[in-house]
Amino acid sequence: MKNKIIYLCLFFCVAFSFKNDAQSKIINSGWQFFLGDKTSENWQTVNIPHTWNKDDAFDDEMGYHRGVGWYKKQLFFSAESSKFEHYLHFKGVNQETDVYVNRHHIGNHKGGYTAFNFNISKYINYDTYNLIEVKVDNTHNLDIPPLDADFTFYGGIYRDVQLISKPKQHISLSDFASDGFYVDYYHVSEDKVGVSVKVIIDNFENSKASNVIKIMLLDAEEQILQSQQKILKINGNTSEVATIKFSEVKNPKLWSPESPYLYKLKLQLLDKHGNFLDEKWQNIGFRWVSVDADKGFFLNGKLIKLIGVNRHQDYKGYGNAVPMELQKKDIQLIKNMGANVLRNAHYPQSRELYDMCDKLGILVWSEIPIVNKVTDSKAFFDVCINMQKEHVKQYYNYPSVVMLGYMNEIYLRLAFDNKSTNIEKENKKKTALTLAKLLEQLTRELAPNHITVMAGHLNELYNETGIADLPMLFGWNLYFGWYDKDIPDLGIFLDEQHKRYPNRSLLLSEYGPGADVRIFTKNPKKFDFSTDYQAKLHQSYYQQITDRTYMAGMTAWNFADFGSEFRGDAIPHVNQKGLVQFDRTPKDIYYWYKSVLNKKEPFIYMASTHLDGLTVFDDDTYPVQMYSNQNSGIVFLNGSKFQEISFENGVATVYLPFQDGTNHIKVITENISEEKTIQILKTDALNFDTFSRIGINMGSHFYFADKEHQITFIPDQPYEKGKFGYVNGEVFNVSKDKHQGMSYSIRNTNSEPLFQTMLEGCTNYKLDIPNGAYKVSLFFVEPKIKPTENIYNLNVIVELSKSEKEQRIFDIFLNEECIENQFNMAEQYPEKYGVEKTAIINVNNNEGLTITLKPIEGKPVISGVLIEKLN
Repeated sequence: MKNKIIYLCLFFCVAFSFKNDAQSKIINSGWQFFLGDKTSENWQTVNIPHTWNKDDAFDDEMGYHRGVGWYKKQLFFSAESSKFEHYLHFKGVNQETDVYVNRHHIGNHKGGYTAFNFNISKYINYDTYNLIEVKVDNTHNLDIPPLDADFTFYGGIYRDVQLISKPKQHISLSDFASDGFYVDYYHVSEDKVGVSVKVIIDNFENSKASNVIKIMLLDAEEQILQSQQKILKINGNTSEVATIKFSEVKNPKLWSPESPYLYKLKLQLLDKHGNFLDEKWQNIGFRWVSVDADKGFFLNGKLIKLIGVNRHQDYKGYGNAVPMELQKKDIQLIKNMGANVLRNAHYPQSRELYDMCDKLGILVWSEIPIVNKVTDSKAFFDVCINMQKEHVKQYYNYPSVVMLGYMNEIYLRLAFDNKSTNIEKENKKKTALTLAKLLEQLTRELAPNHITVMAGHLNELYNETGIADLPMLFGWNLYFGWYDKDIPDLGIFLDEQHKRYPNRSLLLSEYGPGADVRIFTKNPKKFDFSTDYQAKLHQSYYQQITDRTYMAGMTAWNFADFGSEFRGDAIPHVNQKGLVQFDRTPKDIYYWYKSVLNKKEPFIYMASTHLDGLTVFDDDTYPVQMYSNQNSGIVFLNGSKFQEISFENGVATVYLPFQDGTNHIKVITENISEEKTIQILKTDALNFDTFSRIGINMGSHFYFADKEHQITFIPDQPYEKGKFGYVNGEVFNVSKDKHQGMSYSIRNTNSEPLFQTMLEGCTNYKLDIPNGAYKVSLFFVEPKIKPTENIYNLNVIVELSKSEKEQRIFDIFLNEECIENQFNMAEQYPEKYGVEKTAIINVNNNEGLTITLKPIEGKPVISGVLIEKLN
């Protein structure tokens, strides 16, 4: 069947309201914390959310603490509160948790991204303080996913902790920490909607109880549309399930990204005398979806192209313990960009964010973190099954959640496995497939009103094993033009897949290059981390996907830069593929997406912020991209009309002939205008007439705006008389089709893009500077030291390992003056250490400056030069 239709009527609990002295309160403040075994009295006071990895996952030392941390807190319970059942509710703890009350072990929970409850009532001492202790362990555990992934596994209690107190009869908190009720449909269409609600009621009395469950259906203004109730007889210490079916709602207002209308449900539990016991509210959204292998994705019977982002939950300076208001801002930014879908990767995220997606109108793909590989053990399978049950039950009722997933790139490690035998590899394939079948069946049974999803990386294993045909919608994570081949190969691959598997519905679930806002260029190249290459790839991918009707959509990787401790991107320990930075400052590409996705109001943006302070030579023009959702506009430069432009695919590129000094750019469209003023240093030679400092990013084709040295280093070039450049040598790259230089974290600096690129074998570098005194700083790093394994850039490992024992020794001269003898970085400095050599020299007799690297052993390398005129 090409056409898979899922009717959806999903809901979200937005608030608990407790009366009769029952309550739910957040107990985040004033915890005591100790990192390590509980053998010391050196506890520190912390507040929840908390992680112990917010700093060590970003320092220069390899690895981060993966082990045990202890939390403790005293809670007072009055004698009056003994009439209630008391629960500790943890919204998120990574990754294994043991809870103790008054030294009694209450329970254990495995998994770092779903909530869990423990009923602590029988262990409480009343009219006194009670000791709550929580042992948290984020040690690598073969029985707990994720086993391996390109993100940091921060340890700690990083989401809220609640104390929930309930009467003896209450809506259950014991069904995998869900809300205790599930809302379903028996019909959804434009004409009418039928709703049914299944509620679980717990009775903790020893005797039989008589209760009434009452459910009201309300519109967005809380006007009651229907009300139903049911009398329950519940035996002592048991649970009862009640199902209430409403009559059909005629002419319903359907939920969609354009019009996220929410009805409401109000649930009340009463005792036999009509006294209030428990209450819950939730939002309702009516809509249905379908996926078609030829036509794509349908919402409420209408074709919609899903365009959005993936999101990781961590944030600069916080790790994964992020204040809720900052997290909510993410969802608002995603909506303001114009996205209509969000993939929460690779784990369930804070429920408050799903609530925002309900209200703002963002469709959600939610998944559990079974990533890269699995363990062939009963314990691992059991944890995965339990994790998906928690995931589905806790997130089942959200209107925004249409897709539920359970695996990501599950064959990634296997694809790079050079050690296992063929038999072992076959067993690994079968193990992953067996688990996938179990999870697919479970998800369909628990959530019949959702689309099942899975994502795979560029490898034939997903087709060979048949695992890609299990979910209703399969996502390809594709990085053509970054890790693989070239940008146009995306469409070629997708067309070939669609031809081979015409009944498979497809979505581009990940794509995108790394980009650092400090790096920009007139000549973007693959793997250079420039914002210009980011724009080039995203703009092409968007066009390729929107041109293909069979593609359900695309979700960019990633919304924001995120922590990945082992990475050596332009900012170490951070995956920089975000549309916004780690602190959520938007990159230029964010605004391009807004120009093509958000049509609600006129919009225009100039991608020119990085140009302020730029040095340009001769009569060079510089390309500036303008983003807009308008059709056309007029560009003015320095008060004069320069060019009429048309916006295609949301962008127009204008080549501006800047003048030396202040430049004023203005763009006018029919409905909106934008203007900026920038400073440009324009020169035809290194004459130091209008500037006193210049930096060159040797071996690089891009500019680098360096905060450490407060200068923008300009790109390198072969020597040109009257200017500068390398006389010999070649640009160093660890791979011929990657232009980052080397993908390492450089110690002793935050200026990685300056050190990562370099010239190798360059013995003479000339700069035609005038006579005078200069301060000259040279920058070096040893590139060929065995790196840490990185499966996301595996070819680097192979190429460097061939020469990991090589060393280079050379003398350094500035003109005729030797400033360093027998320079040997491998011997003199720690691994991947950024070295700066500075000297004062006098240039006389119009000789200019020649940097000579005289080789003694191996080929010399050099990464940059910074020259400052002193007189």
